[in-house]
Amino acid sequence: MSTSAGIGAIIIGDEITRGKREDKHFPKLIEILKARGLVLDWAIHIGDDRARLTETLRRSLATDDIVCSFGGIGNTPDDHTRQAAAAAMGVELEYHQAAVAEIEARCIEMNYKPTPHILEMGNFPVGSNLVPNPYNRIAGFSVGQHYFVPGFPQMAWPMVEWVLDT
Repeated sequence: MSTSAGIGAIIIGDEITRGKREDKHFPKLIEILKARGLVLDWAIHIGDDRARLTETLRRSLATDDIVCSFGGIGNTPDDHTRQAAAAAMGVELEYHQAAVAEIEARCIEMNYKPTPHILEMGNFPVGSNLVPNPYNRIAGFSVGQHYFVPGFPQMAWPMVEWVLDT
């Protein structure tokens, strides 16, 4: 992976910015990058405000930086990252066929029916690519050099490693 662009992190969630949960992504990302001879150039912690997140993503998407975004891609009311990324790019959300197929396969494995609420986690900005999730098959997504992964460390870290290694 070229290091001509900077490497950034966007760590999302009111639970982090309000001190209800400790951010573990920042130090782990530094460790993951260091193991590959790379360094983190910048990081932003941001709450769950969709407008603020959209503007932050609009600015970072306008750069050539490689950005790992942690959190906000689930299907709870405070998860706005998918919508904010689409708005920042000026595109709509669409159900990504491969993401939906992975969600449906996971539901079958867990012996429950995929609901529209669960399938919403496969609704990504138009033109997105998948970032596979080896933990539970609920994929993240990428647009350009931006990689969006869940806020849960056990999912996020292997996904970021996959991004850097592929």
